[in-house]
Amino acid sequence: MGKAAVAAAKAVGYVGAGTVEFIAGQDGKFHFMEMNTRLQVEHPVTEMIARQDLVEWQFRVASGETLPLSQDQLRIHGHAIEARVYAEDPARGFLPSTGTLRHLRFPAESPDLRVETGVRPGDAVSIHYDAMIAKLVVWGEDRGEAVRRMAAALAETQVVGVASNVAFLSAVVAQPDFAKGQLDTGFIPRHEAQLLPPPQPVPDDALALAAIHALLARAETAALRAQSSGDPHSPWHSTGGWRVNDVGRHALRFRDGERVVAVMVHYLKDGWRLDLPGGAIEARGSLGTDGDIAATIGGRTLRATVVRGGNDIDVFADGHRWRLTVDDPLEASTATEHGAGRLTAPMPGKVLKLLVKAGDAVKRGAPLMVLEAMKMEHTIAAPADGTVTAVNFQVGEQVSEGAELLAFEATGKTAKGKQT
Repeated sequence: MGKAAVAAAKAVGYVGAGTVEFIAGQDGKFHFMEMNTRLQVEHPVTEMIARQDLVEWQFRVASGETLPLSQDQLRIHGHAIEARVYAEDPARGFLPSTGTLRHLRFPAESPDLRVETGVRPGDAVSIHYDAMIAKLVVWGEDRGEAVRRMAAALAETQVVGVASNVAFLSAVVAQPDFAKGQLDTGFIPRHEAQLLPPPQPVPDDALALAAIHALLARAETAALRAQSSGDPHSPWHSTGGWRVNDVGRHALRFRDGERVVAVMVHYLKDGWRLDLPGGAIEARGSLGTDGDIAATIGGRTLRATVVRGGNDIDVFADGHRWRLTVDDPLEASTATEHGAGRLTAPMPGKVLKLLVKAGDAVKRGAPLMVLEAMKMEHTIAAPADGTVTAVNFQVGEQVSEGAELLAFEATGKTAKGKQT
């Protein structure tokens, strides 16, 4: 491949840094794909196994210097893997996701682990740029060691505020075929059931961690209010659950998808008893910084990060992420239904094609509009037989996620699972 790349560059008289891409087969044969007149986003893999800084080389050559080393002086050692953390939703066909990064955490860097990112918590992921959040690059003596390091690095990566592919990447790395290097373009379809499993109920440990975090945060807020009040020792500031001739109780309600889970909290002398779906357990914990908590649940010690934004709760523990919503019965009772007869944008983007006009009768599954965002196209299809009653955007216009694209009156059976 090296000789072929050099021959390709010489054939067109190319001078400068460039990257030639090939597809390689298990039989050792390879096929030319393309050439780019720059370093590729995967260049850290080469840097890790060659222990050279290719960006520095690029600057030196551009300044008129010669290459620091000749080809016969370079050596490759070990194995490197790069994972690209993206703001995208694998469960929705890898649609790009936009929003504000409310929480962002990566593993600690080392000579065998690089984290390359250009964003920080509070930054926005918009529709105008590539949706990549970071690159994780690991090195190992062999592929097995590199795979294990990548799995550990992904387990420590936390993203809140946008959908991300972290769980999908973790599932890829966990596949035995990936560890063996048995890869081809059919890898994802072949392992789709494992890589994109259906949502599972949030386990009791995650529910307990969410409850403990809520109780600790409530106590911390009460303590701060007490300090700034005229009577910091007033019993009204207490969150210890003390009651006259009774035991303090507090009900917490969480929404896990369509499921509502109630966690009854019983206050104990040095903690709580939590009534969970799987049974009652005793728990206690302490709150650290940036959502970190140390908890003892049923005699087991757990460390986790819990991030809350409004009613949304993200629990990171043991390499997994679970999402919950605080269930507010009053809010639910006053909510109004939306979406009937509306086709909304599943992502922010630009209208690339408009395939219908107001008054058109269409069949279920017929393409109505094509959106483009972050180098991806998404077709809005008719969810049922019916009539387009209004078109709200034209070709070239920008739309935000959730914007009503078309008004639609269905006359037939709705297509199961269609995005509306």
